[in-house]
Amino acid sequence: MFRPFLLLACLSLPAAAQEVDCASAVAQADLNQCAYQDWEAADAALNDAYQEAMTLLQDWDTNLPEEEQGGADALKEAQRAWITFRDKACEAEGYAMKGGSAEPLLVYGCMRLLTEERTAHLTSMVMAYN
Repeated sequence: MFRPFLLLACLSLPAAAQEVDCASAVAQADLNQCAYQDWEAADAALNDAYQEAMTLLQDWDTNLPEEEQGGADALKEAQRAWITFRDKACEAEGYAMKGGSAEPLLVYGCMRLLTEERTAHLTSMVMAYN
């Protein structure tokens, strides 16, 4: 999905990002890179949780009469809506530093937090019904 504000935020990251020691990062560019890496890790975990939840709902759908199926479609729609919410909420949060070098830090930090929350929600749903 195309995310224009992410494209702009990524422009502040080095094209060929060097390894950054995130435990001791102090330069803004390094902090931004670390925040981006943290969000990427959270997003990877979310993708795994989403796939597990989707598999669960697809299994439920196959065990329901055709006219009662739709759980997998509902999850897909919910996830798309959630992504829009996350991106817009974090874009708004970034306005505290709009145009500044710390804007990506705020945006990626927000995206990481909301992504981790969504992952926990999907994971708990799967665990509750498996």
